Amino acid sequence: MDLPNYFLADLPPEAVLSPKMIVEACLALKQNREKFLAPRTTDDIVKILCEVAAEWLQPENKFRKLALELGPAETGFSKPILERGLDNFFKQFTPENFQALLKQEFGQVRRLDQFAADDEGHEEKSNRLAIVHGPEFLVHIAAGNIPNPTLMSLTLGLLTRSAQFVKCASGASFLPRLFAHSIYELDRKLGSCLEIAEWRGGNLELENALFAEANCVTATGNDETLKKIRERLLPKIRFLGYGQRVSFGFIAREVLRDESVAEIVSRAADDVIAWDQNGCLSPHVFYVEERGAVESDKFAELLAVELAKREISEPRGKISTEESAAIASRRSICETLAAHRADVKIWSSQNSTAWTVVFEHDTCFQFSPLNRFIFVKPIPDLAAVLQGIDAIHGKISTVGLAATPEKMKELAMQFARWGATRICPLGQMQNPPLTWRHDGRPPLGDLITWTDFEL
Repeated sequence: MDLPNYFLADLPPEAVLSPKMIVEACLALKQNREKFLAPRTTDDIVKILCEVAAEWLQPENKFRKLALELGPAETGFSKPILERGLDNFFKQFTPENFQALLKQEFGQVRRLDQFAADDEGHEEKSNRLAIVHGPEFLVHIAAGNIPNPTLMSLTLGLLTRSAQFVKCASGASFLPRLFAHSIYELDRKLGSCLEIAEWRGGNLELENALFAEANCVTATGNDETLKKIRERLLPKIRFLGYGQRVSFGFIAREVLRDESVAEIVSRAADDVIAWDQNGCLSPHVFYVEERGAVESDKFAELLAVELAKREISEPRGKISTEESAAIASRRSICETLAAHRADVKIWSSQNSTAWTVVFEHDTCFQFSPLNRFIFVKPIPDLAAVLQGIDAIHGKISTVGLAATPEKMKELAMQFARWGATRICPLGQMQNPPLTWRHDGRPPLGDLITWTDFEL
């Protein structure tokens, strides 16, 4: 890959990073932030981000072409899956969406630039103004499964005027690196406030050198990883951890009609194939209400047919031997159950682990081995779902709903009262808006500090 050597991740594979290199990179980032990022206006940064995104959406953009040509080998996702995921992400980058995000987080859009009143445009009448500040130096410990969370972390950090160091998992820097290069090409000064590096987790020398320079650390990973990181940070360093979460879908009986079921099945398949069902937003289970015009087992069969079609048009990427073995093992268990029980059925790809649909009446939430392995569970009503997911209370990321408009509102209210932090239409589970509150927390609000000015 012919890219300039701007970031530590651009160094050849044989290069060995040292704590001294990390410290020097951190100091350079802080100096560049002071000169090139801190004085920028919010409008200027939003303009650059929207231009970068618009370029990524162009078929001839060199970074997009690299992502789609080399991405399957680098990331394990097929070209169609990469294309769909990146397009959905960059389409969110519009001035209107950024305005909505800033207003949601700070009450009004100018608070990163100047003291402002709660009632925008009435500063002279207010007895209190406020301004917000981001951390000087922001460190991201990124997960390696899907790229969009890391790209969003970089985006939010630029909005808060923070110098940023992204530590990627080993072998997972490809897309963050391309994104950083695309920013650097459009605005070298802005790009100089970013650093991308990768190394295997647990390198205490490198990580301690990095943490010592940070004002704020964000991390995505399992709960044990987050606990270990938190224990190594000084109390003065703000820590934002995003632990393991799971998601599921709910399909109401009213939409399971002959004239609409094909659309519902297609939307369910969208959620299963998005990023090959990796990440916290992907469904493990679809709960399907019984007594619809189309029965729940027929829905599962139609979903299997749709996944078989998608494997041709949007194939699953390459997975590890361990992941494939986990799918084969779970399939074997389900096939044995199906052979002895009429209420269990299984459909799967032949001669591969490309996709699997398991239909079973047990309402308890099942953890899927992912990579397009989905459970379909018939249920009599919402109460049965809430009972079935009780064991994972507090661990739910997203609930995808398919229902009539009236019932959508009723279901959303009940799931919200139960504790769900994101509820969306089926088919959009892996495509959250720019304003999404990750795990129910403010995306920018967690990063910033407020200063009140009382008049």
